[in-house]
Parts: sequence; structure tokens; C-alpha cells
Amino acid sequence: MARTPRLPAYTLHKPSGQARVYIDGKSVYLGEYGSEKSRIAYGEVISRHAAGMPIDPLAKGMPSTGPDADTGPTIAELLLGYWHHANEYYRGPNGKPTSEIHCLRSALKPLRQLFELTPADEFTPLMLKTVRQKYIEAGWTRLNINKCVSRIRSVFRWGVENGLVSVNTWTALKALSPLSAGRSPAAEGRKRGAVSDEQITAVRSHLSQRNRDLLDLMLLTASRPSELLAVTWNLIDRTSDVWVVDLVTHKNSHRGKSRKIHFGPKSQSLLLRYMDTPPNERIFPSRRDTFSQAIASACIRAKVAKFVPHELRHTAATRIRDNIGIEAAQAMCGHASPDMTAHYSSRMDGIAAKTAAQVG
Repeated sequence: MARTPRLPAYTLHKPSGQARVYIDGKSVYLGEYGSEKSRIAYGEVISRHAAGMPIDPLAKGMPSTGPDADTGPTIAELLLGYWHHANEYYRGPNGKPTSEIHCLRSALKPLRQLFELTPADEFTPLMLKTVRQKYIEAGWTRLNINKCVSRIRSVFRWGVENGLVSVNTWTALKALSPLSAGRSPAAEGRKRGAVSDEQITAVRSHLSQRNRDLLDLMLLTASRPSELLAVTWNLIDRTSDVWVVDLVTHKNSHRGKSRKIHFGPKSQSLLLRYMDTPPNERIFPSRRDTFSQAIASACIRAKVAKFVPHELRHTAATRIRDNIGIEAAQAMCGHASPDMTAHYSSRMDGIAAKTAAQVG
């Protein structure tokens, strides 16, 4: 696999006290080390370098706008304002921050590190491309990188909405095309799908009882891990033969959509093992990442291909669709349309392969 080129570092030239960046075997001096001017100059120089543009080692790389000019908020100031907004906006009905906050923190960190002193209105597509290069160097997958670039654009869109950034700046950033499959140095993520029965059987024996029951419940209910981890006894309606949970907080709750989980006899027998759990406390008091780590460790010990908990939902949906029908799978998964459920089945691929073996 080809090695991904890394961006040149901002360093100190001790004899002169200047900041410099070493590019193509030549030093480019940026001004006083640690100064605002040198940081801005560094951002401009590496942006040109990442874009394949020539760098003049005799040029200081200074921005055309002086530090005393009224250039509006810097990237750091824009990020600070946006972060206050995001912390209020990305919260579930229970008031707790959603997972998007963690995604934003990761996406915006390289932007702040590289360009925090750059005026927000001087942020260009080349600079955005430089931030994207940092994602590639870190080994992030292509689709995740494209999402993170969109998150940065959202920061500037918010800036336009609040009069902090010109609309031209935000419009220009949309010129950066997303990374395409097979045409970028970014890693491709593993395609998720159903987990084989052999994998599940091997992994179950390496899990604790509670994690094993959580795995089995996912297969029985086609639920997301986060949904089952939110269930408490006082949320379960046990007045009928099939128990029902109407979740208050779930993936699409901010869109005004409902999500119900139905527990049949097999699921109920698993839940009844934890009847001593206080009504207001979660039946499975684990974090989603902790459960994911437990599955990953069990895969290693069982010596089977790794899978993530969410793929158990794929497995459950595939089984239901193949054995009962697409409407049943749609209902259990809580999908708004059959189209969302259609990709969960591998049965037709199997039929096609058998047919090809006979007639092809």
C-alpha cells in the first residue's frame, strides 16, 4: 500500500528565532516563531503545497491582509461561537449531548490546529483541502472524511447565518469535490453486512452473560445497540402478550419520529433475568463503545473476522426479511419506507448464484 504523504510541520529555526517549514528540501521562513503572522503564513504555505502549487522559499508567505486590519473573526473565534451553538443544538429530548458532538470535536480539531489565527473570511478551498489531507494522514475512511468536510462547511454556513462570514466564503468552500471511491489516497471503510451464524456462535462463548443476552436481544428485535441500552423497566409496557417500549430518545427523535421496540416471548425470557434492576435504571448499564469493545475482543479470542454490534441489526433484518417478508423487517427496524429495508437481504444474491451455476 502506498504511503500517504504527510504535511510539512511548523518548526523553530533556533539560530534566527524564526518559524519555518521545510518543503521539497528547502526552508521557507515565516517570521517570528509562535507569532500570529507566522501561524497564518504557515497555513497559506502548506495550503499551496497541498494543492501542488509552487512555493517561493524567499517569500515570507505572509497574508495580504495586515494584522491590524479589520478582517472579522478568526477561525478560532468562529469555532468558539459555533461550539456554543452546537452544544445547545445537538442534544436529545433528555438533554444529553448526542454523538454528533463527538464527531464535531474530531472533525474540527485539525481546522483549529492549522488555521485558528486565520481570518474566517480568508479561509479558502485550498485550506479546506489541507485540513482534509490531515484526515487522510490520520487513516480516516473516505466516507468519514467527506462527512467531516461537510461538518466544516456547516460551521461556515452557521457563520453566514449569523453575520460572521460572507456568503462568498461559504459558497467557495462548496467547490471542493468529495473524495471518490478508488480515486483518492483515503482508506475505504469495510462494507457492513449480516454476520454469519458461525461467527455469532463463536463469539457468544467469549462474552459475559449480560453482553451475550444483549447480543441475542439485538438478533431478536432488530434494534440498534443504543436503543436497547436505553431501556428501563418503567419504559416497558407489559399489558399485552408482546411487550412494547416507546423510546423517548433514539436516532431519529429530533426529526419527530417515533421508535418502538417489541419484545416477544424469547426476548421477554432474556429480560426477566434482570427483574431485580430498579425501575428507573437501565437494564443493560453499559456504554455503546464498551459493548463494541467487548464484541471486538470476543472476535479476537474466537479467531473470527471482526464485526461491530450494528451489524447484528443487519443480520436480524436479513433473517426477518428472508423468512417473513420485507414489511415485517421494515416494521421491526422502524424504517419509514421499504427502500430503507431492501439492502438488508442477501437471499436474492444467493438465488442468483445458484441460478448462474445451473444456466450460466
